[in-house]
Amino acid sequence: MASAAATTAAALASPAAISASPARRGLASFALAFRSGRRSSRAVASPLFSWTSKVRTVSFLPCYGFTGVRTHVAAVEQAVAQDATKLDAPVVIVTGASRGIGKATALALGKAGCKVLVNYARSSKEGEEVSKEIEASGGQAITFGGDVSKEADVESMIKAAVDTWGTIDVLVNNAGITRDTLLMRMKKSQWQDVIDLNLTGVFLCTQAATKVMMKKKKGRIINIASVVGLTGNAGQANYAAAKAGVIGFTKTVAREYASRNINANVIAPGFIASDMTAKLGEELEKKILSTIPLGKQFHLQI
Repeated sequence: MASAAATTAAALASPAAISASPARRGLASFALAFRSGRRSSRAVASPLFSWTSKVRTVSFLPCYGFTGVRTHVAAVEQAVAQDATKLDAPVVIVTGASRGIGKATALALGKAGCKVLVNYARSSKEGEEVSKEIEASGGQAITFGGDVSKEADVESMIKAAVDTWGTIDVLVNNAGITRDTLLMRMKKSQWQDVIDLNLTGVFLCTQAATKVMMKKKKGRIINIASVVGLTGNAGQANYAAAKAGVIGFTKTVAREYASRNINANVIAPGFIASDMTAKLGEELEKKILSTIPLGKQFHLQI
């Protein structure tokens, strides 16, 4: 599909001139070159993506009756770069993105140039605010209200991203809940609620997103676990089991999908100030802080 920028470029050049193919832009990198009329190969890398693209490089020589060519070329170069940015910016789904770690992640990726689907379960107002903040910074975002522990909701979420932007490049599985109590008092529903969202939700989203990623043989899965999944924590048998499961699940996904150029990584944060940890209570908070050498929790920079 020819863009206005490409049409303008063709009008400026001679019939034998440029069919420029701008290098892709990752999270924070972009390359576009104009030199002598030959093809060159250039590698472009970013924190989440790396690839090689061929760029036709051309030079415009001064000639009679062709005034202001440099100004025109500069304008075309800028227009093509902007157009390529809109087309090739990575598409990211962040679950549980209305607050806490998910919100910070969505905002950071959106402001870095990604197209972000902001998922939330119940906090519609907060989710919309995150989306608006991304758009205000010049990024693109849509919101999707859905429970990732439900297969139908996950399928609809994946469809929303693909219908809007055509693909999915990155999935950040962040959504999670707590239902803390000692094991002897824990009801089966408290156990199941946490397992369903924190672990089964990761399974459902990963399985659905990788179907899209496999078609183009490229993708990134980032799962948010917890240090509790490594150490355990009194009163959080359900949460610790779910997060330990996420860690093991991620290692398996990495092995299964490596041949398809789909990477899977897991992050196990420590004690971070958020709406979730605010519910722990003062006594439990003091116990957790006593295990941290600095004796303080980390505060998200949003």
